[in-house]
Formats: sequence, structure tokens, C-alpha cells
Amino acid sequence: MSPQRSETHPRVAVRAAVVLVLLLGWCAALAPAARAGEEPGRQASVAVRGGDTLYSATTRCTVGFNARSGTVVYALLPGRCAQGARTWYADAALTVPVGVTGGVSFPGNDYASIRYTNTAVAYPGEVSLGAGTGVRDITGAAHPVVGQSICHVGRVSGHRCGTVQAVNVTVNYGGGVVHGLFRSTICSEPGDAGGPAFSGSTALGIIVGSGGNCASGGHTYYQPVTEWLAAYGLSVY
Repeated sequence: MSPQRSETHPRVAVRAAVVLVLLLGWCAALAPAARAGEEPGRQASVAVRGGDTLYSATTRCTVGFNARSGTVVYALLPGRCAQGARTWYADAALTVPVGVTGGVSFPGNDYASIRYTNTAVAYPGEVSLGAGTGVRDITGAAHPVVGQSICHVGRVSGHRCGTVQAVNVTVNYGGGVVHGLFRSTICSEPGDAGGPAFSGSTALGIIVGSGGNCASGGHTYYQPVTEWLAAYGLSVY
């Protein structure tokens, strides 16, 4: 369903009442059973960065970005995906614990923070661009601007780029209203939720919903990263 919107310029204000894909079907799935040959304790070679997956006993979520406050490091996830989960792991077999839920804000916002507690695991301040395509170092965060170039990495749709279409978007999820999102021209697919969105080395947001798809064309909604960095007193690095 297409969003109903009204826009003013130069700051675009959009109210959207949409049936979103929301991209959370994958996030809300039960964690799969341990894979054959997977061994516990292999933590020294483990790294969790933006675009990677964290698992709990009941859900799995994509990390948008890593952030920190002093020496304490956190993962930034969609709030809807992290609801109800406490302990998080780097592997689907739940053998490498990495942290605990620090805070969740949904509805109204759609963000959560996971406090990393396992110092044997590395948490680089970069995002993965997909298998075999390298990483992108993230050095700062900023508010999105209409017309700005933007790229995101979805677990399913991969690394794609476009432009920011609108800011200050309100979306009715059905289960709650979320304010202050922004929208891009980039398509998304179910399973992309939590993927990082950035412009160059600057973090802009994480994927929280979409309209359409990558076969027929669509757009993506994001939770701005600066809002929850401010809420939790964090910075990207």
C-alpha cells in the first residue's frame, strides 16, 4: 500500500499510514539449531560489526552499527527485533555470548542497544558490505538531508545505493506508530531489517521498514542513528 503523505519544503514532513513489509519476519524467527561441526569457545577469531547478526534464544537481529560510551561498546539494533530478548550471541548455536540488552524503545521510536560484555570478541567500528565485498569504515554520524546520497546493506537485498527522499516521516506499523524516520529511493526485501545505512563513512540510520520490493521497485524507511546515539550517550567510531 502506498503511503499517504503531505510535504513541505525545504524540510520534508511526511505522515505515512502504510502496510509495511517491515522486514522483520527473519528477525523474529526462532534461532536455528546448532550446525554440524560448530564448536563452542572459538571466540578469539570472532568479530561482530555492522551488518552482522546477533542471536538470542528466541530471535536474531542484524546489527546496524557498533557504538561506544567511553570504553563500553554497544550494538545498535531495531527496537522491534530486540523486544523480549536479554542475552545475545555471535553464533546461531548460542555458544559465543557477546552481550545483554541495554535498552529498547518501541513504539514511538524503533531502536535498541546491546551492551557487549565479552572482551574476547572484537567489535570493529565498521560495516560489512556483504560476503566477499569488504567493509566500510564508519567514522561519524549525521542527520540525513533530502537529496543526499545514501547506501545501505540488507541481509537479503545486499549493498544498494540511492538518495534520501524525505525526513521526519511518521509510520503506522499496525502494532504502533513510529515518528522521526526517514525514507530513501533504495529498495529492500524481507529480512533486511537492521541493515546499516550510510553516506560515505558517515552513519545515517538503520533499516526498519519498506514499501514495494527490489523486483518491482520500492523505497526504504530508516531510524536515524543520531537520535539514539543522543538517547544513550553513544558515538560511532
